[in-house]
Amino acid sequence: MTKKNPYNTIFGKEPPQNISRATQMTEVLSSFEEEPSVQQIYMITGIRGCGKTVFMTEISKELAKDKDWIVVELNSSQDLLKDLTAYLGSENELAKIFKNASINLSVFGIGLEVKGSVPISNIQLALTKMLESLKKQGKKVLVCIDEVTVTEHMKAFAGAFQIFVRQDLPIYLLMTGLFENINNLQNEDNLTFLYRAPKIELRPLNLGSISNNYQKNFELSKENADHMARLTKGYSFAFQVLGYFTWKSEGDYKQAIPDFRQYLEDYVYEKVWDEMSAGDRRLAYGVAKSENGKAKDIKTILSMSDNEYSVYRDRLVKRGVLNGKEHGYVRFTLPLFEDYVIRSYEMY
Repeated sequence: MTKKNPYNTIFGKEPPQNISRATQMTEVLSSFEEEPSVQQIYMITGIRGCGKTVFMTEISKELAKDKDWIVVELNSSQDLLKDLTAYLGSENELAKIFKNASINLSVFGIGLEVKGSVPISNIQLALTKMLESLKKQGKKVLVCIDEVTVTEHMKAFAGAFQIFVRQDLPIYLLMTGLFENINNLQNEDNLTFLYRAPKIELRPLNLGSISNNYQKNFELSKENADHMARLTKGYSFAFQVLGYFTWKSEGDYKQAIPDFRQYLEDYVYEKVWDEMSAGDRRLAYGVAKSENGKAKDIKTILSMSDNEYSVYRDRLVKRGVLNGKEHGYVRFTLPLFEDYVIRSYEMY
């Protein structure tokens, strides 16, 4: 084993041991880099801990290697249009471009003042002119927004972004968010264009890749590494957590399981459970109590009608809690979640 723990349990931080989602990453990069661009926006969604932030970080770092790409990270709770303007205007190389284009941003307190040029007082107009000048220089702007929620600033930015795209300006957008937050944003008036925006839904990691990673770092047999991989169910955060506690247990993954279980419950499952409705929890309980996730058995356990079952099943599948790919069956995507659901449901 390495001297330093190679696994990371901090949400959103790019871990030293990372299993790339090469196919999905290639899709986004190819779409952004083609001339003309196939897409200028992607929404990255999935359950908590599935690796949304890390995936977005990987893409932004790859594009940032190209000197013509400008990568900007913004906070959806802040004034996104103003913050983007401030960032672009504060970069020395870009400021020269804007001064040469006689773009005066002094009204916004950014400090980019051009003598003899009338100050621009409308933030969207200012960004339009800035993006036009960047386009002439062959530059592109990638905006990254992590964990989007519906705020007035977010709605204003999304509306402006739609206009920028119609004007064929070189601005690109990556957003991460839980299913319900992305869905709420799409349902906002005047933002229906987001329904046409492609989504990258992060599915479980490849179990073979996880097994190979564990086998290499812990010098395990293939059988034991495969067992470890199956324990994670391909859930990105679980891959990190099980690796982290196995390293602390000097390679004994069976000894690490109690800490693995508790960490997932404390940092993910409690929050996932709190966000469920009463109907969601009831269905989850039925899934946990069933032997193999057969829909017929779940409905019998809960005395639930077909229509009611379909509503809550679809909700939990969309949120990434359930996998419903196999006809007539559903299974949890989260490892050891069955035990947590049964304890939590029966306790209250």
